[in-house]
Amino acid sequence: MNDTPPRSRRWRAHARRHPSAFVLIAQLLSLVLFPLLDHSAEGRVIFGAFTALVLLLAVWTVKRTPAVNWIAWAIAVPAFTVSILSVATESQTLLVWSSLLEATLYFYAAGSLIVYMLSDHRVTTDELFAAGATFTLLAWGFAYAFYVCQAWYPGSFTGFDPGRPRLWIELLFLSFTNLSAVGLGDVVPVAAPARVLVMLEQFAGVGYIATVVSRLIGLTIANQRD
Repeated sequence: MNDTPPRSRRWRAHARRHPSAFVLIAQLLSLVLFPLLDHSAEGRVIFGAFTALVLLLAVWTVKRTPAVNWIAWAIAVPAFTVSILSVATESQTLLVWSSLLEATLYFYAAGSLIVYMLSDHRVTTDELFAAGATFTLLAWGFAYAFYVCQAWYPGSFTGFDPGRPRLWIELLFLSFTNLSAVGLGDVVPVAAPARVLVMLEQFAGVGYIATVVSRLIGLTIANQRD
């Protein structure tokens, strides 16, 4: 006899059917909470722990796609560890390395979700959630890459108050605007490595729309006709 409460069973059923939705919700929730937590040391610790949770959710989602699981865990375990240590010790060096590992994991998770969405000819609800989650994973991955670029090549980005490094939220804003091609430009790449990263993200954004999103739309229309 199953003693699990009905609400718990429903949550487990949703988790099995729509794992990508949890990653998308966690990403958007962290985006909303960031302005509330970034102005204090305690807030940064909480946000760091929440980011680590998103990493675990990303690996869990990858596990449910046709990806090589050991690669995801090989990236996630050191990324999780270094991320927590960087928050606990407030070490800028560890923060840069954790950002590099997190960027790698986000790119790998995004690639795995793309493979998942391209693996069949039927559009499911979870694949629609995966389309949104993939966009956020790419945006976060490039934002972390921008942060690493700025640490390794000081002065890579400029904007309002040009004499200081760009804040994390500014780099994430640049990543979202660049990936979505909305054209907002208050953060500008000026060093060659930064401009190369921005161009790679532009290429990724155009390719994502052209291959994944257009395919999902086309399959949805074809399935409705059938």
